[in-house]
Amino acid sequence: MAQDPYTELGVARTASPEDVRKAFHKLAKTHHPDRNPDNKSAEERFKRISAAFDIVGDPEKRAKYDRGEIDADGREAPPQGYRPGPGGGGATAGFEGVDLDDILGGMFSNRGRTGGRGFAMRGSDVQARMEVDLEETITGATRRITFGDGRMLDVTIPKGATDGQVLRLRGQGYPGRGGGPPGDALVELAVRPHPLFRLEGADLHMDLPVSIPDAVLGAKVEAPTPDGPVQLTVPRHANAGSQLRLKGRGAFDPVTGRRGNLIAHMVLTLPDQADAELERFAEAWRKDRPYAATRR
Repeated sequence: MAQDPYTELGVARTASPEDVRKAFHKLAKTHHPDRNPDNKSAEERFKRISAAFDIVGDPEKRAKYDRGEIDADGREAPPQGYRPGPGGGGATAGFEGVDLDDILGGMFSNRGRTGGRGFAMRGSDVQARMEVDLEETITGATRRITFGDGRMLDVTIPKGATDGQVLRLRGQGYPGRGGGPPGDALVELAVRPHPLFRLEGADLHMDLPVSIPDAVLGAKVEAPTPDGPVQLTVPRHANAGSQLRLKGRGAFDPVTGRRGNLIAHMVLTLPDQADAELERFAEAWRKDRPYAATRR
């Protein structure tokens, strides 16, 4: 019999669903086979915590377990009053001198042949982890994922998805037993770090290269956003570190559902190749206007 699922997840029996989910996510990330290749111990631990979450993470199963109706393996527990009879194989359920093994055995076998609903059990859930790009969590996307048993499923990533969010695909888990329904597929999203955008709350920050002439004279420059490139206006006499704000072009706020802003931090750039004319201009400028901030 499996260990108590609450103990397996390291949570109290009074833990809230959110605390249970957080505990499972933390353990799953640590022991996931993808992060522990060829580590049988981690693989077994991942299987145990997944089985525990299959019970404690499901409100209906959790209630049944707490009432003693199913055991830690998710199997139906014997009814109250049942106890093994002489020899360990019979049942006495309060009847003196009566061995009900044959009677009950016949009932069980008949139900097994006729598909009686009394022993139908829901299939276990299957877990997987899928890495997604930041843009996909903002604009939404459809991605295909392959599970350990070789099955491929198309997963819809909703707008506003967040790192660590678990998507539930109903009926895509392991098949049920005795005519019971299949389990679900639980797909945890992991948002990859972005090469351009830095996520801070619901706002996105980025560095925007601007040439010195554009900073001095002002210009229209192209800037990338999760929704595609846009034209930004660089004001005259803009300086390094100045910020340009695009409202509603950031990420989604998981609480309000509204999008944050995209904040571009101006970074002044020089030509990749040395420019003799620019150097002569800079020498004359420095000689006549010695204001450089780095000089003391």
